[in-house]
Amino acid sequence: MDTKKLDLNLLVTLETLLTEQNVTRAAERLHLSQPAVSTQLSRLRTLFDDPLLVPTQRGMTPTAKALELLDPLRLALDQVRATLAAQRHFDPEKASLTVAIACTDYLQAAVIRPLAVALRERAPGVRIALRHLDPSQLEAQMASGDVDLALMTPEHGPSSLRARHLFDERYVLIGRQRHPGLRRGLSVERFARLEHVIVSLHGGGFTTPVDDGLAALGHRRNVVLSAASFLVVPEIIAHSNFVALVPERLVSSRRDALKIVECPFPVPGFAVSMLWHERNHGHSGQRWVREVVLELAGTL
Repeated sequence: MDTKKLDLNLLVTLETLLTEQNVTRAAERLHLSQPAVSTQLSRLRTLFDDPLLVPTQRGMTPTAKALELLDPLRLALDQVRATLAAQRHFDPEKASLTVAIACTDYLQAAVIRPLAVALRERAPGVRIALRHLDPSQLEAQMASGDVDLALMTPEHGPSSLRARHLFDERYVLIGRQRHPGLRRGLSVERFARLEHVIVSLHGGGFTTPVDDGLAALGHRRNVVLSAASFLVVPEIIAHSNFVALVPERLVSSRRDALKIVECPFPVPGFAVSMLWHERNHGHSGQRWVREVVLELAGTL
């Protein structure tokens, strides 16, 4: 058999013909004309090199080969129908799905943590696979299916990907609850003299763009610790006299252990978006997960 000539519609017609054993009734079920079904039957006979259905006084009778084809044909078409139905109608309570998400450690804490809890309640069969965010490789990772969704600042993402804005983030100054030098209305000079923890994503750096803005005001920050991850910073701050500028959503749930105040001079914030590839755009399960992320972002 030359499978290049195989048309799924032909197999649907064959299934219907074998069930009805009548061209007219098959045409009615398929919403086709009788000549169209007869033409398809002729193509099927050529394809399978068998009459498949032979005329009788009461209609048509399947050949031995046709009877052998019926059960596996129904099974194959039922699997196709089930696959298509699952794509159109995603049932979160019953579905099984793994979603690979790339993001920074800050967004793991701010977004992925509540997302994981929400998914366990709403869709227990949906799992999250966290991936390291590498903007330079993101487009290729998404095209190959290694990453399904990315959470990041949109300006660092490939323009070819679809994007949806989630929220705008800002920085706040944190210290332990009874920090002796941290108070509201802090001057820039006092801010600079405090012992600061900063995050250097590339490791080992002791300056950030914040220091450029501070230098423009004539001050230099007293940086005593450079961390490679935002996740460790709140714990360090809670048990020391250090302070740190961190994204607000990272510490919004830790007000019992941390004192949170405004930075004494303007510090630019950043936007957070979710990005995905066209290959996942129409997938009902992936679309459902994106809607949950969007919903959670609005409540963070």
